[in-house]
Amino acid sequence: MRILFFTDTHLRGNNPESRKDDFPATLKRKLAEVVAIASDYQVDLVIHGGDVFDLPVPSLTVTASYFNILQKIPAPIYAIAGNHDIFAHNPATLERTMLGFIAGLGLLHLLVPGEKVYIEKKGIRLQLTGQHYHYDIDARDPALDYMPSDKKDCDVAVHVVHGMLLDKPFPLIRHTLVEQIVKTPADITLCGHNHIGFADVVVDGKYFLNCGALVRLSNHPEEIKRWPQVLIIDLSGGGVKRERVRLQSALPGEEVLDREKIRLREEKSQRLAEFIQALKQEQDLAFTSVNAIVNAIAQQEGLEPAVREEALKRIAAAQERLGG
Repeated sequence: MRILFFTDTHLRGNNPESRKDDFPATLKRKLAEVVAIASDYQVDLVIHGGDVFDLPVPSLTVTASYFNILQKIPAPIYAIAGNHDIFAHNPATLERTMLGFIAGLGLLHLLVPGEKVYIEKKGIRLQLTGQHYHYDIDARDPALDYMPSDKKDCDVAVHVVHGMLLDKPFPLIRHTLVEQIVKTPADITLCGHNHIGFADVVVDGKYFLNCGALVRLSNHPEEIKRWPQVLIIDLSGGGVKRERVRLQSALPGEEVLDREKIRLREEKSQRLAEFIQALKQEQDLAFTSVNAIVNAIAQQEGLEPAVREEALKRIAAAQERLGG
C-alpha cells in the first residue's frame, strides 16, 4: 500500500502579499504535478493535512478551478480541516464552509475526530484517524488531539493532525513537542500547520512526519530556502518506507518571494521608532507650543481663566502619560 501525503495548499484566487509570481497559476501547476506523482507512484490513498483553502468560503469559481485538477488524482483523498478552512477556529462551522461543501459532494472524505476509517489494500489493513484544528489545540493535553484512542484490528494505524507539532522547542508560539506524544498508539503521525516542516522523527518504531506546506506564503528566510514537496509512504513488506518528492514545478524561493517588502517593512519600523524617539525628545517644545496656542485662543475668545486653566491641566496630564 502506498500513501501520498501533502498539506497546506491554501487554495485562493489571488496573490499573497509576499509573492511576485502569478500565485494561482503556480498553484495549479503544483496540483497538476501532485496528480502526476500520485499516478506515477500508483498510490492507493492520498491524505491532505489541512488548510485545503486559504479562506473558509472561497468563491465557487476559485474552488472549481482547483478541484478540476485534484479530482484527477487516481485514488481517494482524505483530509482534515485546518485553521484556514473553518470560521473562528471552530470545527463546528465546517458545514458552512467550502471544505464541508466539497466533502458533501464526495470530492474528498473528511476524517471525523474520534472515528476510525479502515482501508484494506494489497493485503494491508490501515486504520486512519484525524483531528481538525480547533482553538484549544496545542493548549490542552496533547493526547486528546495527537493520539487516537487505540490501534485496533489493523496492521498500521495512521493519525493526521493539523497542529503545531515540532521536533524541538520554539519560543513565543503555542506548540506540542514530538517527545510529548511518543506513547501514541498510531504507527504514523502526519502533521500539517507548521509550513516549514521538520526532518522525519522516528522513536521506538513510531513515525512523526511533516514534509512542509505545498505553498510558500511568507517571505521568511526559512521559507525562501525551503523547497515544496510531497511525502510518499510505502507500507509494502511490513516496513514504513518514506520518500520526499520535491516538486519540479516549484521555483527557487528567491524568484517567487519578494524580499523587497521585508526591507520596506523593516525601514518603516525603523522610521516609526525614530519618529517616536523624536517626539519624546521634543515633547517639551511641543507642549510649550500647545500651551501658547491655548493661551492665544483663550485671549481671542475671551474665555474665563478657569476654562484656560482646565485646558492646560489636561495638556499637562497628557504630557505626563506620554513621558511615562
